[in-house]
Amino acid sequence: MKKLIALLIISVGLSTYTFAQKFAYVDTDYILENIPEYQEAQKELDNLSVTWQKQIEAKYAEIDRLYKAYQAEQILLNEDMKAKRENEIIRKEQEVKDFQKDKFGVDGALFKKRQELIQPIQDQIYIAIKEIAEAGSYSVILDRAGQSNILYANTRYDKSDDVLKKLGYSSRSK
Repeated sequence: MKKLIALLIISVGLSTYTFAQKFAYVDTDYILENIPEYQEAQKELDNLSVTWQKQIEAKYAEIDRLYKAYQAEQILLNEDMKAKRENEIIRKEQEVKDFQKDKFGVDGALFKKRQELIQPIQDQIYIAIKEIAEAGSYSVILDRAGQSNILYANTRYDKSDDVLKKLGYSSRSK
């Protein structure tokens, strides 16, 4: 009977050990800040964004100038001229909104450029993480960057440097 209990305890212990899962985490913000191509792509996106924002601000300044001129001259204009000026202001406002949506909207030029420049880098990172997970027999690799729910993580499980090494980069800071 004692042998059966001992065998049962050993088998339960071994089955628990065989089903143990390995976890690790990475910090994608840290990985990205150590990839020069990402930094260059981010600068290009920032420059595009600033350029387009300045264009939008200039167009709104023009609309504001037209509106103030309209208000100043309103009492001197007949109904037909008032309607014409109002329609011109409304049309220009719509053009600016369309431009803004075209550049910064959900499927806008900035989004498309971001996908073009950054998506390949993110894909490389994902492939490297997957290869590290498979090689290290990790069941789960979590991301510590951004709004993660990791409240504590032992640094020995941080595989961010391994991802950088797999991608051919060296870390600059941590």
